[in-house]
Amino acid sequence: MVDFVGFVSSVVKGEISKTVDLTRQALDMRLSAKEILDNGLIRAMDIIGSQFEESEIFFPELLMAAEAAEAALELLRPELSKGEGAYAGKYVIGTVQGDVHEIGKNIVILMLEGNGWEVTDLGVGVTPEKFCGAVEKGNFDILGLGAYLTMTMPKIAETIEALKATGLRDKVKIMVGGVSVTQDYADQIGADRYAPDAPTAVRVAAALVGKS
Repeated sequence: MVDFVGFVSSVVKGEISKTVDLTRQALDMRLSAKEILDNGLIRAMDIIGSQFEESEIFFPELLMAAEAAEAALELLRPELSKGEGAYAGKYVIGTVQGDVHEIGKNIVILMLEGNGWEVTDLGVGVTPEKFCGAVEKGNFDILGLGAYLTMTMPKIAETIEALKATGLRDKVKIMVGGVSVTQDYADQIGADRYAPDAPTAVRVAAALVGKS
């Protein structure tokens, strides 16, 4: 039986070698990448985000945890990136300004790509201006905005307002997500849809372009 308690702990503590070993054990036991994500990485991400926001850990510890999570994700990538579906559309995504979290975003990207999406990753700490520039220059169907800290959530609203001010809002559908984001907040700021996790994001994206 896979030790998911130990797995989550190893990611949170930034123990890369242990995280890799436990990920390999889980794969050797024929657990699916989704099971490992749901029971391991996503739980660890929730803890890390909460600890960082409550100042229980700081940036160096956050980076160590992120490196451990990325090491696990690298092993899961071949299965997560498998896709049998038809081309779904073009998706641009990024974590908003002031926020350095990217593991959740990267998982969403892999699952989107595995379901036929052509994804452009703008990275982390993306300013409203950079999001606007991407939407203006690219022919994207959906823009994904992620915030994983309560203090960075207002940047989602600022980005949507910037798109309105530049006449770009109607050019793209907007999805929002992240540990701190809720459906109520998404409705309040005028996002098209909210997704609480990566599997839901795939389904929501398909629905937005009429391919569900």
